[in-house]
Amino acid sequence: MYRVKQLDTSVDLSEFSRWLRDRGVPHRITEEGGSQVLWLESPELAEPVLSALDRFLSEPELRAQLTRQNQSPAFVAGRWQPSPRHAPLVVGIIAVAFLMVWLTGMGNGPLTTALMLVDPRYHDWGTLAQRLQALTDTLASGQVWRLLSPDFLHFSWPHIIFNSVMIWFLGSQVEWFDGRRRLLLLFVVASLLSNGLQYLVSGPLFGGLSGVVYGILGYCWLSHRRYPRFQIPPALVTFAVAWMVFGYTPLPEFLGLGRMANEAHLGGFLAGLLCALLPPAARRA
Repeated sequence: MYRVKQLDTSVDLSEFSRWLRDRGVPHRITEEGGSQVLWLESPELAEPVLSALDRFLSEPELRAQLTRQNQSPAFVAGRWQPSPRHAPLVVGIIAVAFLMVWLTGMGNGPLTTALMLVDPRYHDWGTLAQRLQALTDTLASGQVWRLLSPDFLHFSWPHIIFNSVMIWFLGSQVEWFDGRRRLLLLFVVASLLSNGLQYLVSGPLFGGLSGVVYGILGYCWLSHRRYPRFQIPPALVTFAVAWMVFGYTPLPEFLGLGRMANEAHLGGFLAGLLCALLPPAARRA
């Protein structure tokens, strides 16, 4: 073993030690004359471990995050691996989405128009003024479910599978750490803003949970920066923003990917950032 750091015994290294153990880093902590010493089996790991230790000691938010992760039954070996019991609301959202895929025949059945923001068969929606009038008439008739129902329309298997995976990974963390009510609020706000913006720009022929996915992503990213608790790879945020920008170029249609619901992505992301300005509704261990 190699001696890499000596610290006062008043410093609690138990959570940091568990974090190292979960990542397969062989180490040992011993006491010597009123001090504690960190030993590593491999000297090659000294630099990254010391860098992580410096962050652990200097950032209280990071220490609190490690404590929550180490105590959470949904974290296995330091990774977020929830089961359905950790996020029943997320499971319900995904289940409804797959049910609607079956009932609408992947967007090709007669039920499809009942889930669109307005029924395109009975309203003119070629101009912004017509879209606003169609929406006003639809809501006045009591069809308020249409504000959220486009979320559950999907037109291809890759689309719904990707959305489901993303909602499961990120949404389950929001439900576990911030509570079911916060996730429900985020879902509603992201749906309203993403569906509304997409409809005003392009009309009712769109669908999918992508706007909600971007809403949850934006929420997790900004809220985590303020109150660290989520496991969210920085590369995921970079990719999502790059993909959103990519959608505003002619390349998706040129590559045969079709037109993307860019405004739904943007509206959802903005909604997530807005919700992230609220403090966490609950703190779960």
